Amino acid sequence: MSVVFARSDDRLGEFALRTLDLDTDAALLHTWVTHPKAAFWLMQDADLARVTEEYQRIAEHPHHDAYLGLWRGSPAFLAERYDPAHVELAGLYDHQPGDVGMHFLCAPVGTPVHGFTRAVLGTVMAWLFDDPATRRVVVEPDVRNTAVHALNAAVGFEVVGPIAKPEKDALLSVCTRAQFQAADRPAAVDRPAAARTEGAPA
Repeated sequence: MSVVFARSDDRLGEFALRTLDLDTDAALLHTWVTHPKAAFWLMQDADLARVTEEYQRIAEHPHHDAYLGLWRGSPAFLAERYDPAHVELAGLYDHQPGDVGMHFLCAPVGTPVHGFTRAVLGTVMAWLFDDPATRRVVVEPDVRNTAVHALNAAVGFEVVGPIAKPEKDALLSVCTRAQFQAADRPAAVDRPAAARTEGAPA
């Protein structure tokens, strides 16, 4: 399990992303994705075997991968990266070179930390744009997920419009590097503490 990206938030401290190890992470992921607060993750009824199978499939996919997010060294969120020309949005939108798709999920907590989800999203976006090949980040959250729409807008996403996916009605939004940099707070960012993951966007 190696750290692929790290970022320091001026208020909340260190965030990082590391590779998934399903032998040790699957049970934790299962508690996250089946929690009532993760309803939009669409895995509410999944058992441990199904969650393990899903993330094994992602690990083996050439255009999709997943990472465990750490806050102050402890597991705190999940991030997925995918190539929207091949996964999730293939044939559903006007794909451009350098587009990278993203999902993120914060772990359920008893006492929310103010600004935590924004810091997680900022970390994931900084990680994706750390790859010079990334020109835009593309997301397709459920149209009903108003909380994430507001978060996306706060880090620079611009709404393209609704699209119909097999599993949901989604709100397609995109964010360029310049839009993210304009929205991000420079004081909150350190340069990555670990080498970037190489390979095609997934």
